[in-house]
Amino acid sequence: MMREDDLMLGMADPWWRLENLYWIVDKNGKPIPFHPNAEQRAFYDYLHARNDILKARQLGFSTMMQVLALDQCLFNDNFAAGVIADTLPNAIKLFRKAAFAYDRLPELIRSAKPVKKRTDTEMIWENGSAFSVGTSARGGTLQMLHVSEMGKIARRYPEKAREIVTGAFEAVPIDGGIIVVESTAEGAAGAFFDLTDAALKRQEAKLPLSALDFRLHFFPWYSSADYRLPTDGVHITATDEKYFHRLEVELNITLTPEQKAWYVKKRETLGRDMKREYPSTPKEAFEQAVEGAIYGDEMTFLRERGRITDLPIDPLTPVNTFWDLGSNDHTAIWLHQQIGQWHHFIGYMQDTHVGLRKWWQRLEDFRSEHGFERWGKHWLPHDGDAERQGLEIESAYSILTITIGVKNVDIVPRISNLATGIDLTRTAMTKSARICPVKCADGIKCLDAYQYLWDEKRGMWSADPWHNWASNGSDAYRQWAQILPKLNPEDIGAQEFANRQREAWR
Repeated sequence: MMREDDLMLGMADPWWRLENLYWIVDKNGKPIPFHPNAEQRAFYDYLHARNDILKARQLGFSTMMQVLALDQCLFNDNFAAGVIADTLPNAIKLFRKAAFAYDRLPELIRSAKPVKKRTDTEMIWENGSAFSVGTSARGGTLQMLHVSEMGKIARRYPEKAREIVTGAFEAVPIDGGIIVVESTAEGAAGAFFDLTDAALKRQEAKLPLSALDFRLHFFPWYSSADYRLPTDGVHITATDEKYFHRLEVELNITLTPEQKAWYVKKRETLGRDMKREYPSTPKEAFEQAVEGAIYGDEMTFLRERGRITDLPIDPLTPVNTFWDLGSNDHTAIWLHQQIGQWHHFIGYMQDTHVGLRKWWQRLEDFRSEHGFERWGKHWLPHDGDAERQGLEIESAYSILTITIGVKNVDIVPRISNLATGIDLTRTAMTKSARICPVKCADGIKCLDAYQYLWDEKRGMWSADPWHNWASNGSDAYRQWAQILPKLNPEDIGAQEFANRQREAWR
């Protein structure tokens, strides 16, 4: 039992309060005093106005945030804290952590900080402070906002993620307000990826942070003292040792045999999800395929085999283009060369409300910049010859071939079943695709973000792709796979180029 004198002395120190006042429920459902672990302390020490936590599983940041928000409500008048989760049941689970911590406080504190109103999603105190949870937080001012599993929200509910960024974030003042977004990674696309990617680039460039910049707090699996296992009976393969050695060299760390044993045994259960759930680096966290990602497994396959890599453009091999003419005049174009058995994607363009004449000029500018001699074929989607109302009724095909004078324009035949086209693309990607990460950066984002619609009523992914910003680039890419059996570009210089590069591609 804590003495009243000790209690009164310590309460002026926020960290002392976190270490000494609160109780939580541990992983086994047992009530225990809350004692922040090393990762939680590191986060607290580097707390910024805007915070992005990319983490391994089971490090306790959700619990930490509930206790921290509760503490701020109790010891600051008129303090408003809000929590956003992916679903209301999950939001209520988070709320119960705070409610449990409050109910276990010493009577002296609870009597001094009485609750005025309490429901399953909200507590309001007599001092004017309020703590609430939900799936959104638009409206009103919050001094502290915690968004739990932002990656999952962005993956399943993209519009909700957008509302969080445009609405809930804006409810937190720059001066004195705190935002904490925490999540495991959920694919290399979406609001959480964009936020984390920007924070990582700023961190790597060692740029100063403004109050509106997010600070990245990354907590890899090897930083946790809990993630160790006796080595008895654990087989570490040569491939595993190569991976661990690379980490040690790149990160300047030393992994113990017990850490390696834990990693290998945990991976036996999680399989390809291991790098997402227990990442070693921020970039690694986003490499793994996630549920609902249409080309997720294929993009992971390419990354694991080094096939998303810098690609030189062969000046002697013709460059083909694959187009999608989307709604709202959104056009996407992939640029491609066939080099021996490989299909190299060496450029990508996308834009809205750009006329075909300007598109052709952009393509010609690309040719001039990169020095290849000539074009191969320009493949338009099945509706490329559909007539469209403009100053005159014309099709994209006729404008390109007759008005502009582009040669070798063709139409990809209509496919009766979109799922068939997607399957063709998956097969073609794993068999022969390579993609340049620099010149195709926006296209890669489209392939990563292309996903099925989430069926909220049935709680599962539907069979229908979500038509969003990523679908145009993905549809353009699909034209390549659908026409692949008929694609026979002139291989001028291709064999010579392949011979020169054979060692580089091994």
